[in-house]
Amino acid sequence: MNRMKIKSREIGPDTRPYIIAEIGVNHGGSMELAKRQIREAAEGGASAAKFQSYKAETIASKKNSPAYWDLSKEATTSQFELFKKYDCFGPEEYRELAACCNEAGVDFLSTPFDLAFVDVLDPLVPVFKIASADITNVPLLRKVAKTGKPVMLSTGASTLPEVEYALNILKTAGSKETALLHCVLNYPTKEEDAQLGMINTLKRVFPDCLIGYSDHVVPDETISSFEAALLMGAVILEKHFTHDKTLPGNDHYHAMDKTDLARFCAKVERYRRLTGPGSKDLAKETGARLHARRSIFTSRPIKTGELFTEENLIAKRPGHGISPLFWDEVIGKRAASDIGEDELILWKHLG
Repeated sequence: MNRMKIKSREIGPDTRPYIIAEIGVNHGGSMELAKRQIREAAEGGASAAKFQSYKAETIASKKNSPAYWDLSKEATTSQFELFKKYDCFGPEEYRELAACCNEAGVDFLSTPFDLAFVDVLDPLVPVFKIASADITNVPLLRKVAKTGKPVMLSTGASTLPEVEYALNILKTAGSKETALLHCVLNYPTKEEDAQLGMINTLKRVFPDCLIGYSDHVVPDETISSFEAALLMGAVILEKHFTHDKTLPGNDHYHAMDKTDLARFCAKVERYRRLTGPGSKDLAKETGARLHARRSIFTSRPIKTGELFTEENLIAKRPGHGISPLFWDEVIGKRAASDIGEDELILWKHLG
């Protein structure tokens, strides 16, 4: 496959990367703030603004769901309690957010964390994103696959056999286009733990899938983790997005903001200019081909009837005469006329 169509846009190795601004629940339940973040994601150059659709009761146990994030940044020790803070959006809110995305010129995406939200989101999203933690959630994988829409599957905290199993579940249930996103499920991910080499591994092991990257590294000025992933061939790039990285909470401090995103998008365009289409336009090098390549010249005067030899010929610039590609055809021929030293050999000189 190695291509995926999202609305009218094709995503592939030779296209601009599909950049997902993962707003998640950084809106804190405020519709006004969610819309502001959509607009800022669009201004920064995102392809899509993505949310997270869940209810605390269907995603985590009330009694025992321990935290797995940095408690110094987010002090809530129970997943259920954290999710309960942010599970306030329902079908009507997501329809409103999808309309806002449409107005802003970005795709609306949201990750469903239960079966009911697959039904809610199906009319609204052009592609489904499945979170790393649900790579073993067979009912959810099947439900998403049956929609017939493209799927992006994050692979954080997963083994290659688990990834392969999930792909088989998706394919058997009807999925035809699946992209895999390398991910490390640590909040934040240390640079030395990013393991971006897995992008090449996923490309090698799953050649029929597009490969991307879902990032949790604290961004520097140009989001170096994104840059490295891009240069390794990731064609889908996802990162948490916020309007204010100084806010408390699990997904603000390692998120990118509008300025980060705009700087990265500028780098993308620069890299795309540098890498080009993957084919070579020799018209850009016409002068070099003509003047920097070599021709066959005399290294001393040659008399009429004298043999051309390795001793009286030399390959020198410019390439205005007989190319040394034809060296063997010239050697052993006789001169048709007298030729001076440092003269360009032409076909008419061969007797």
